[in-house]
Amino acid sequence: MNTMTHKGYAARIEFDSRDNIFVGHLAGIRDIVGFHGDSVSRLRSAFKEAVDDYIETCKKVGKDPQRPASGKLMLRIPPESHAAALRAAELAGKSLNQWAGEVLREAAHG
Repeated sequence: MNTMTHKGYAARIEFDSRDNIFVGHLAGIRDIVGFHGDSVSRLRSAFKEAVDDYIETCKKVGKDPQRPASGKLMLRIPPESHAAALRAAELAGKSLNQWAGEVLREAAHG
C-alpha cells in the first residue's frame, strides 16, 4: 500500500490501470475526498489541494474535519491470540488495555 501525508492527513494511493492514473482517497475523515493525477508530481499537487480544500470547506460550514475516535475498540480474535496477548501484557507488567494500546500505536505509526 502506498500512502501520502500532508498537514497531518493521510491518503491511500492506488494505480488505476484502466485510466492510467494514480488515485487517492483521504483516510480518517467522515467525508469522501478523492483526487488523482497522471504523474507522481501531479498526484502530490492534487493531494495537497484536496487536503487544503477539505479543511477550508469544513471551516466554512462549521464542522470538525477529523473523524472522532471514542477510544473504545471491540475486537474479535482467536482465543489463542487473546491468550498470547494476555501473557505478553502480564510479562510486560501492564494491563491488556495498556499493552494493546502501545502495540496498536506502534503498528499504526510504524
